[in-house]
Amino acid sequence: MPALADAGYYVVAFDQPGYGRTTGWDDSSFPKTNMSEFTVTNLVRDVVVLVHALGYREVKCIVGHDFGAVTSSMCAWMRPDLFESVVMMSHPFKQHPGLPFNLVHGDGTEPSPQVDMQTELAKLPEPRKHYKWYNSTSTAAMHWYSPNQGLETFLRGYWHVKSADWAGNDPQPLQAWSAQELAKMPFYYIMPFNKSMPETIELMMKDEDADKTKSWLSEEALQVYVQEWRRTGFQGGLNWYRTMTDPEKKKDMDLFAGKKIECPSIFISGAKDWGNYQEPGALESLPKACSQFKGVKMIEGAGHWPQQEQPERVAKEILRFLQDL
Repeated sequence: MPALADAGYYVVAFDQPGYGRTTGWDDSSFPKTNMSEFTVTNLVRDVVVLVHALGYREVKCIVGHDFGAVTSSMCAWMRPDLFESVVMMSHPFKQHPGLPFNLVHGDGTEPSPQVDMQTELAKLPEPRKHYKWYNSTSTAAMHWYSPNQGLETFLRGYWHVKSADWAGNDPQPLQAWSAQELAKMPFYYIMPFNKSMPETIELMMKDEDADKTKSWLSEEALQVYVQEWRRTGFQGGLNWYRTMTDPEKKKDMDLFAGKKIECPSIFISGAKDWGNYQEPGALESLPKACSQFKGVKMIEGAGHWPQQEQPERVAKEILRFLQDL
């Protein structure tokens, strides 16, 4: 943020619903939560309301990482009149697959049936499960909140194994949305079937030096995360996964079927980030999904956390993108 502000931009960072100091979202018990608050259309609405509350009618660029990239790409997709450009980081935009077409004349085809990926992963010789569906369960938030190794150790380990410091990160494009292909991803994405996320990270960190992360994630910075999550718990953040894995909660996106991201866009990510490939074909299809796509910039020496692992390089790429608009 300081590098962008020093370049003359008015920079705003906000906590999204379920995170940090943002309040007002439904924190009812798991079965009673109003999950419509976490659908992408409502997340976009939150950002639009915030922009207006700050006294602006246009945004030069919206930048987002991971779940933030989901929101930023959705903002650019749904409201290109308001958001003039978009930087997506670590989570590529995947265009709407399209609606059943021309069925009335008998010339169209129905969409392929959804694969029950959790069932398919459980059938593997070494049974696995997808982290998104695990994070959608009623028990995941308590697992995250009360890890056996302690919250600090768990979170630092989680950051470590998803960073360039973990030697096991050698991301490659996946050929299909199949259990066999997804199982190529590390345990933090495709987990051992009978383990929680903290147990998975504990297993992965068995012979690792977590102190490597201290060069880019200081103890002081880590404590901010620890203190906030101890205060709020994890359910608010994990509610995002509940909407992502529930087809009913994604129907709003049918409104934009066939639409591309129309404003200038770029994808920036760590070269060692498996997040680039966890949805097969999404990264490769960006030039077709974004009508003014300016390319992919991979940051060497970074995994899933490029803005923390290599902040100067990330800021440089963002500024170069903005200056070329």
